[in-house]
Amino acid sequence: MKRVIASAIAVVAMVAGTVLSAAPVKLTPANPQPSGVKAGLNVRYAYPNDVKNLAQARSALKFRVEAGPPLSGLDYRDTNAGEKPLTAKRSERVVADITGYVRFDAPGIYTIDFLTNDGLYAVVGGQLVGKFDGRQTCQETIAVEVEVPKAGWYPVKILYFQRMQTSCLHMRSGRKGQRVTWMPNSAFGR
Repeated sequence: MKRVIASAIAVVAMVAGTVLSAAPVKLTPANPQPSGVKAGLNVRYAYPNDVKNLAQARSALKFRVEAGPPLSGLDYRDTNAGEKPLTAKRSERVVADITGYVRFDAPGIYTIDFLTNDGLYAVVGGQLVGKFDGRQTCQETIAVEVEVPKAGWYPVKILYFQRMQTSCLHMRSGRKGQRVTWMPNSAFGR
């Protein structure tokens, strides 16, 4: 019995050590670096009859898509029921295809996460850094450790959907060993 317990503890320690020591994913900067970047992010919207997961959100973007007013960044606080998400024209069953850049002012290791209500698929610098496939209140995604090889602009591509009631979308980051904080709107460009 002691041998079984000791083996189980060793397996748990090995798995935990592997997860904790996983190397950060390396982001790829925009190449060439964009010039004349405007503040904010581009967004296109779809307004399906219903949307419950990322597959349905992707499908909605294959039909009747509308350009929306640019986003100021990715700091959209939890709304009240009936308030519109982001810059959308309606409050429920909204799919957003968000593109642009995020600027990191210094190279290094960062932690990135998002708060989202509802679904999210976020790619920065060619790497998946945030995902939630479903419906939830405004909650965190799993944090991802990334390597930023040099200061500059990194491409952003986000699929986001909001189904019913309230909505939120935030991006946070922090240098290794520091707390994650909201990414300022000034860090985003299009």
